[in-house]
Amino acid sequence: MILVGALALIALGLPVAFAIGIAGSAYFLLPSVFLPDSTAVQRIVAASQSFPLLSVPLFILVGNLMNSSGITPRLIGLATTAAGWMRGGLAQSTLILSALMGGVSGSAVADAAMQARILGEPMVQKGYSRGFTAALLSIGGLITATLPPSLGLILYGYLGEVSIGRLFIAGIVPGVLLTVILMAATWGISARRNYQPENKRPPTLSEVWVDFRRSFWAVLFPVWLLIGIRFGIFTPSEAGAFAVAYALFIGFVVYKELTIPALIDALVRSVRDIGMIMLIILLSGVFGYVITFERVPQSIAEFSLTAITNPTVLLFAICGFLLVLGMLVEATVLVMLLTPILVPVITAAGIDPVHFGLVMMTLVTFGGMTPPVGVSMFTVCGILRCSYKDYTIEMIPLAAAVLLLVCLMILFPQIVLFLPNWLM
Repeated sequence: MILVGALALIALGLPVAFAIGIAGSAYFLLPSVFLPDSTAVQRIVAASQSFPLLSVPLFILVGNLMNSSGITPRLIGLATTAAGWMRGGLAQSTLILSALMGGVSGSAVADAAMQARILGEPMVQKGYSRGFTAALLSIGGLITATLPPSLGLILYGYLGEVSIGRLFIAGIVPGVLLTVILMAATWGISARRNYQPENKRPPTLSEVWVDFRRSFWAVLFPVWLLIGIRFGIFTPSEAGAFAVAYALFIGFVVYKELTIPALIDALVRSVRDIGMIMLIILLSGVFGYVITFERVPQSIAEFSLTAITNPTVLLFAICGFLLVLGMLVEATVLVMLLTPILVPVITAAGIDPVHFGLVMMTLVTFGGMTPPVGVSMFTVCGILRCSYKDYTIEMIPLAAAVLLLVCLMILFPQIVLFLPNWLM
């Protein structure tokens, strides 16, 4: 009932944070509930007392710093050199750029919006349709949701009490495979439509080396994060602080492109983003408490395990449910609402929560790129002035590629678990 109430308030247009907070707090006003009203306030405060949660505002700040620090232009140059010789060279470059930025921005919507502003119109001028350009830039941002440090994986790990370090490492192989499969789909579309390469020939090693040297400190950023987490130099939360310090050092000292006004602008934008996300997290504390108190996860687990005994079939059923919900509700909201419910269910079924976390984040983030209420879709289509009809038609082959990879991740869990099991 509380979940239905929250979704109903969201559907009526109430801000997500207040919809969750009101639905959760209303539970304590029911005559059948014998808990003090102050419990709701206590749970909201308790939700803020989390060390892993520190990484969320820090990585948001890093995402806003990278454009001003000179990281993004250098990554664009490297991506164009590496992939510009393929069919649909500029389109392929955007996917490589998403992979390179996966370890920097951490946000699929931020990545898609940045690329739409920088590369959207040049792609249209090169002959790419607006629908295809918008669909590629939006769905390409999905790579960012899997490669570390993904904000969605941080929230999932925090709410589901799953190792964020293992989630970060587990995202590498799916992120690389997602890049490859989207590049293959883009090559097929480009060959059929005769989209031309950006460069006339493959790059020489010396050309790649020149661009790699220019972007070396930017490319090295995610490597430092993974090495630091793997060898215990810092926790994922401390990695966020390191990332901010690293971006400031690169911007001020190495590239010398970060100015005080640009820094202030990045801080202001970060405060707005952090305020929105943290308000959702805090008010979801009371919601999660109610769900746990009412034994919703245990009840669903008992029903699911009775009705479906095969873990793979259960995972497919849950993923179908997530795919439909992802088309209607924003990804962050779904993570907040469903992680405390679903993690006990899949754990009871013998499914590794790290495996499920990557599958879940891929699907709910992908939902933000699909009609009818995809945040990433709205963002990119608004920037490029593209109709939602054209976007929807053009995204079909790219969406099929994403769903194919999700099926492979479900059927072959080692795609996700091989690396974390090996390294940790």
